[in-house]
Amino acid sequence: MKRTIKAAALTVTGTVALAGCTSTGAATSDSGLSVVAFSVMETANADVYDAFAATDAGADVTFTPSYGASGDQSRAVVAGADADVVHFSLETDVTRLVDEGLVAEDWKETPTSGIATSSVVVLVVREGNPLGITGWDDLVDPGVEVVTPNPGSSGAARWNMLAAWAHVAGNGGSDAEAKQFVADLLAHTPVLPASGREATSAFVEGDQDVLLSYENEAILAKQNGEAIDYVVPDDTLLIENPAAVTVGSGDGAREFLDFMESAPAQELYAGFGFRPVAGVDGVELPAVEGANDPADPFPAPRHLFTIDADFGGWGAAAEKFFADGEDGEPLGVIPALIEASGAEAAE
Repeated sequence: MKRTIKAAALTVTGTVALAGCTSTGAATSDSGLSVVAFSVMETANADVYDAFAATDAGADVTFTPSYGASGDQSRAVVAGADADVVHFSLETDVTRLVDEGLVAEDWKETPTSGIATSSVVVLVVREGNPLGITGWDDLVDPGVEVVTPNPGSSGAARWNMLAAWAHVAGNGGSDAEAKQFVADLLAHTPVLPASGREATSAFVEGDQDVLLSYENEAILAKQNGEAIDYVVPDDTLLIENPAAVTVGSGDGAREFLDFMESAPAQELYAGFGFRPVAGVDGVELPAVEGANDPADPFPAPRHLFTIDADFGGWGAAAEKFFADGEDGEPLGVIPALIEASGAEAAE
């Protein structure tokens, strides 16, 4: 019998966990630049902080970072957590701060349109891919168990669910057929860890068959010696993670954001498995340890869906797929399917 994902999610002791999410919510110091980010950025950001400190603009800057599930981090800033720079999984987690007057409305007016890191949704499997997983349809085969985080708290989960939806709707299927596919997928997903990092830890500590994840998380897990492989499916979704400075941010915040969107930082992020973002010139890709092909780490999928082209942007996608049913409004498509599936949010 397979161990439950819930038990694995609560036992975060693997190599990835040690390198992963160690703090959540407000920054723990009154000094330094407060960076509030989604959980999977912690390992990669350490080198980016050091590289920025070696520049003239960063010579006197120190950092007090905080990491956690993207939605939780965004709500923590609204609740008063210190934040000079925010870096989230989803655009909607930044626009929440815009609506609260905490981030300027023109935050996307940068060479990268406000995007600091990018990736794609991949299928993480056990080392050697014992079930021969090649694409989305394999995930709903009898007996296959899937790990994906909770869309209520995790940005990674929302990318995963929309990638699964696009696999059907973007290949000529109807909304009804896409809805049925996601329902079938959730039927293979008994428990939903809180964040992308916790989902990775749950998978490496458990014995489920497939993890839906960021490509960079899969590469980091392999860099850390975990016994996993990953599959970039023929069709998948481009993940774009936004960053912004807050209103009244401290000295060095704007300069650090500019550095995150520069070629030197993008090369460092690439070394941890992030695909360089559009709009940055002169990025020289390193050999990426842990990638399926370190010399060619970021192969182009046959069909790469995007939020803007295939879902009408995050505003439309959030309302249709992820509305939380507050104030008598109907649940979005995905929360309704989760409720019907009986999948359990990990505590």
